[in-house]
Amino acid sequence: MPAFTYIAFSKSGQRVEGRVEAADRRGAMQAVERLGHVPVSVSEAAAVAPVARGPWWKLTRASDRMRPREVLLFTAELSDLLAAGMTLGNALNCLAGHGDTASARISADLRDRIIQGEALSDAVGAHSRTFPALYRNMLRAGEASGALAEVLGRLVEHYERIMSLRERIIQALTYPAIVMLFGIVTVIVAMVKIVPQFMAVFKNINVALPRSTRLLIGISELLQRYGIFLLVAIVLAGALLHRYIRTPRGRLAYDRLKLKMPLVKGIVANGIFANFARTLQTLLANGVTVLQALKITEETVGNTVIAEEVRHARERVTDGTSISGPLAASKVFPRMMTDMLAIGEQTGDMPGALAHIGRRYENELDRNIKIFTTALEPILIVLVAVVVGFVAISILSAVFKVTSGLGNA
Repeated sequence: MPAFTYIAFSKSGQRVEGRVEAADRRGAMQAVERLGHVPVSVSEAAAVAPVARGPWWKLTRASDRMRPREVLLFTAELSDLLAAGMTLGNALNCLAGHGDTASARISADLRDRIIQGEALSDAVGAHSRTFPALYRNMLRAGEASGALAEVLGRLVEHYERIMSLRERIIQALTYPAIVMLFGIVTVIVAMVKIVPQFMAVFKNINVALPRSTRLLIGISELLQRYGIFLLVAIVLAGALLHRYIRTPRGRLAYDRLKLKMPLVKGIVANGIFANFARTLQTLLANGVTVLQALKITEETVGNTVIAEEVRHARERVTDGTSISGPLAASKVFPRMMTDMLAIGEQTGDMPGALAHIGRRYENELDRNIKIFTTALEPILIVLVAVVVGFVAISILSAVFKVTSGLGNA
């Protein structure tokens, strides 16, 4: 479709310029008017060859995918512009002018689709890697009710909760990961650099070394001779494990393991239940049907074991069964959660009940994160201390053995 450049005046009297796509000049003028401008001149734009910008690895469709934080910022800005009285086309045109970023390019595409008559909920469907099904369905509900700005505000709250949840989990894992990395690096340096220096001294002395020292020397020689092969084997094993986890069977086994591991299962389960409740609450509060809301929640819950139980519940809901009954029968969801859902069904306030469930499991998640960090930090510190202590004691015991042997000689 041809592109047209235009010069126009906005409602506030400011001069604006831009580009629109249309079948002909008349259609381009109508498109400019739909943006809320008064066209002054419209002319067909000359075809311009695309210019490569940046390195080759950035010249892919992946560059037109927004990260979750960018989606949050885009949604917040769009909500604010609509709440201020700006038309949807104008608001998207404003966001499209924010430089050469993924957000600006997607905003420009959405603007062009809106000008051509598409609904926003249908337009975002062309960017499924950026906007999930939850986003599209909530927009559709907002368009049907005429409260698009309010729905976008609720989407902002939803994304803020999800990102806050993710950040809390990452913060909980950061310190233990640093401790573990420090311990591994320390042991490798000791085995490769320190132990061989003592080996050169012990080789010239005819003294029987302690068992722990012989074991340490054996490990050190193994790392020096076959360290590169061990590293390759570990990387290969990790790659194969990652590939297996990406298969349906591997993903199911991995998700089931996470729900059973000590310390970790509390964080994983409570995070899933909080996400499930908040997502379902957001959808139901914005007019999405129960079956559609359950289907979207099944796709976004983040655990195949829980998703499978949600799917079974959705199949039973089509037969007229309540939500709480099938979820309780699954034996995966806690009794407290299904009881609160049942109360919400009885009172007719499912979004309110889900809000209480979401807050409860977010609080439980915080408590489990504190337990996890409190328990894991000393465990890792003791583990590192034991390994480093073994290396130090093995070397010192050999030194004492050699010195005592020389003294007796």
